[in-house]
Amino acid sequence: MGNFAANEGLSIFVILVWLGINAFLFVHFYMAFLVERWFYTRVLLGHALSWARAPAACLNFNCMLILLPVCRNLLSFLRGTIQCCSRTAARQLDRNLTFHKLVAYMIAFHTAVHIGAHLFNFEFFMDAQLDRNSSLLPFILSEIGTGDNASFLNPIRTNETSPTIVMFTTIAGLTGVVITLALILIITSSMEVIRRSYFEVFWYTHHLFVIFFIGLVFHGFGRIVRGQTAASLKTNRPDVCADQFEDWGNNGSECAVPEFAGNPPMTWKWVVGPMILYVCERLVRLYRSHQKVVITKVVMHPSKTLELQMKRKGFHMEVGQYVFIQCPSVSRLEWHPFTLTSAPEEDYFSAHIRIVGDWTQALYEACGGDKTEPQEAWKLPKLAIDGPFGTASEDVFRYEVVMLVGAGIGVTPFASILKSVWYKRIQNNQDVFTKKIYFYWLCPETQAFEWFADLLQSLEGQMAEKGVTDFLSYNIYLTRWKETEAAHFRVHHEAENDPITGLKQKTLYGKPNWDNEFTHIASKHPGTKVGVFLCGPPQLGKSLEKQSLSHTEGDVKFIFNKENF
Repeated sequence: MGNFAANEGLSIFVILVWLGINAFLFVHFYMAFLVERWFYTRVLLGHALSWARAPAACLNFNCMLILLPVCRNLLSFLRGTIQCCSRTAARQLDRNLTFHKLVAYMIAFHTAVHIGAHLFNFEFFMDAQLDRNSSLLPFILSEIGTGDNASFLNPIRTNETSPTIVMFTTIAGLTGVVITLALILIITSSMEVIRRSYFEVFWYTHHLFVIFFIGLVFHGFGRIVRGQTAASLKTNRPDVCADQFEDWGNNGSECAVPEFAGNPPMTWKWVVGPMILYVCERLVRLYRSHQKVVITKVVMHPSKTLELQMKRKGFHMEVGQYVFIQCPSVSRLEWHPFTLTSAPEEDYFSAHIRIVGDWTQALYEACGGDKTEPQEAWKLPKLAIDGPFGTASEDVFRYEVVMLVGAGIGVTPFASILKSVWYKRIQNNQDVFTKKIYFYWLCPETQAFEWFADLLQSLEGQMAEKGVTDFLSYNIYLTRWKETEAAHFRVHHEAENDPITGLKQKTLYGKPNWDNEFTHIASKHPGTKVGVFLCGPPQLGKSLEKQSLSHTEGDVKFIFNKENF
């Protein structure tokens, strides 16, 4: 229970606070439209009025939040600021995209409720105009303001129109249609299957958020939902005058004709702050994108993995960080995140890019990956770099014992960590708190080992030479293989070096028994906080998180951390 609180306590607290604020706003604004001022509006609309206004308040709140988790420069600043005070709080910022998605789901939910309620409202408005019976209060209320058209209650001013026409001829209706279409396109294109297979579709449609926010700000300017004015409540109290509507305004009547007005637009007050922050965020990105980046080396690895070594004036990084890369010759709008594989001690920064889509393929070709002869330096494409940005892996040296788990290309952040810890070792850096690293690499195919095996071979040789083989234990797992490959493995299994990686450490086949691994580490390091770091698929993350919770017993704590992009 203690480790669950350490891993998830603050996250759950944040989510509960967020849900609590949503619930409070919904109930508060639902009840706010049940007061006397809105009595005559409810005569026309019933409780559909409250059902429309309550989710609107929640939409304002969540639209205020939706941009903040994607202000990556702001988050990087906050992470560095609060990390010295609370590592647990800093780790919550690594879940920014998860929170961004939750807020988006909440926006979609409240939008659906808001639209559904307003569809009923427009029907009720239309019914009040169609039933032209002067003995009915709804018709009398609908006729108010016909002459001067100033203090009307019913926005449908004639029975010769339709809700559809009103929808496309009012500010609220037109902006509502626009922001709803934008939201539908943004959400549907964000589905994982589209995001992974057609990233460009996801990227471009997501920028419809600009139209969404412009429409959102102007949505309330039409003041289409109206209530009785404060001055009118003095001359027409609904509890007294509602039953005397036939005498409203007549000589001798105590009840004047009620006057109505809409609330002033409030949405802009909710979203203007985050919008300014996001504009500043984009200006910072724009400034960085114009800083000169020099590609010092391009390496084409056999497994269609492109390694770029680069330099930029004033660039400083920490282990496990990532950058966004833009290649203007490929696309001037697309930025893609890549983990840095270099160590802070090196005089360059590098990224390994796996060729899996149109953008990476175009970059591969621009760097000469499809050519047999070496590419001349002046022919290499220009790149723009935004970052570096912090991730959970930055905290790796804050633990005495560390488990690093990478799956496939997810090994990239650990390249930086392994190189950096080796540099610190050979430099006899006494400030290194980490004493032991357990490294696990799971790969689905033998080709995926090629680029990273060179680093491990170098580390293995240098550790043996320096006599410090105790600080790093590594296990490499091949999770899938062909029959022909299996026969080759059997023949060469007794060889001194592994037939796949060339390492002294032999490759294991299948998947790790995580229960045994965690039990072994717990027994070897009593009284220790063990940092568990994963860069891999969500299914593996769930398994490791479960193991971290179940193996925290007594004085051994496993703290789970996961990379998020």
